[in-house]
Amino acid sequence: MNMGFGLYQEQTLKLVMTPELRQAITILQYSAVDLLGYLQEQATENPVIELQEVSAAFDYPKKEEEKPIAQVDWKEIVGNRATGEYSAGKNESTFNPLDHVHGPDSTLFEHLETQLGYVKGLSPTQRKLGMYLIGNLDEKGYLEISLEEISDKLAVSVEEVEDVLTVIQHFDPVGVGARNLEECLLLQLQHNGQDDEPIVNLVQHHLLDLANNRYQRIADSLKVTISEVQQMADLVRTLNPRPGAAFYHGETKFVIPDVTVEKVGKEYVVLVNDASAPRLTINSFYEKLLKRENTQDEAQKFIHEKLNAALWLAKSLEQRRLTLMRVTQAIVDLQRDFFEHGVHYLKPMTQKEIAERVSLHESTISRATNGKYVQTPRGVFELKYFFTSALSTASGDAASSESVKRRIKLLIEQEDRKQPHSDQKLAEMLLKEGIEISRRTVAKYREEMMIASSAKRKRF
Repeated sequence: MNMGFGLYQEQTLKLVMTPELRQAITILQYSAVDLLGYLQEQATENPVIELQEVSAAFDYPKKEEEKPIAQVDWKEIVGNRATGEYSAGKNESTFNPLDHVHGPDSTLFEHLETQLGYVKGLSPTQRKLGMYLIGNLDEKGYLEISLEEISDKLAVSVEEVEDVLTVIQHFDPVGVGARNLEECLLLQLQHNGQDDEPIVNLVQHHLLDLANNRYQRIADSLKVTISEVQQMADLVRTLNPRPGAAFYHGETKFVIPDVTVEKVGKEYVVLVNDASAPRLTINSFYEKLLKRENTQDEAQKFIHEKLNAALWLAKSLEQRRLTLMRVTQAIVDLQRDFFEHGVHYLKPMTQKEIAERVSLHESTISRATNGKYVQTPRGVFELKYFFTSALSTASGDAASSESVKRRIKLLIEQEDRKQPHSDQKLAEMLLKEGIEISRRTVAKYREEMMIASSAKRKRF
């Protein structure tokens, strides 16, 4: 065998992941909120790009025909001296839904501090002690440290600490200042005048049994009937185990629909909500600088590179808009019965079906629907909500898992609570309706909907 070196010429086809393609993929998988952050980041890195904030708009015009991406003239957009901007959202109004979101109220510390200021007859030491106690309450309203530890740190007696804590425990919200769950519930029962001996014993010694619906064990211990135990359990479940949670102001996450489906006449119109994103604008200073004859070559090269990056970003935004519109329109076409009649008519659907319908890859469908929401006449849903598995029926058709879940929930809501349906009974009832489903699948769906078992749903 002869071995040697040589030069050969051949042609091959391969997919190259260019920076522009990677950017288009990244933008496609962003939700409306994430896209806003990405655009702000790009504007920081690219001085040619300017972002002009616009109000989130929800105007619903008549259905317009889609334009293929090849018809978009980006040079014309950049060269438009009248506006000098790119904006995918053309229908804008002054209505901003975030302006109507309820703002944060006072914190738990401020709320209790105000009430402490209204208490008369407290010495300066007691007020200082009260402020220290309030400052050591956690987000649930519970006291995090022991009375002995407070006594050592502030050089006061445990009795003084307990006296001031008793004052705080009478503040609003009821149950605040408790040291554990049992004390929190007992404070609320005492405030409501419902602290009878049996229910006090139940809270002090049988909360774990109560959580597991061991009514017979509780009844034997308290020397009462099971019906009385259940009445006490109903009362305990009306109490608030976290009285301070209403004042906790953590990070609030808002769902801004990426797509809107609106019924106009007999047709469903799909609109991409690009009005919530800022407009991408080309900085006029760099355009003028590019036209100057005395501009250095390095400066012109730099501006050209940044301008090309801005054009690719604008093109990726337009491609994202068209992809979302096509995918959502395909979903609406396949799930029209859902939009007309409700969740019971939700059909089984896979990403492969949508991919074939819009001539895209399944991975593109996954990126286009992941983490994105659609506002419909029937509410706001995640786009992935419409992709459900299929269950066979007696007629040979298929039923979606979501519609079966809703049917199970409806059967449980209509059951006799004294004789609740078991999972096997629910499977048999669904079989009579033509839905073939196993007992284990019923149990799985019931747990996904956070519905207790028949033993825990039983009433006496």
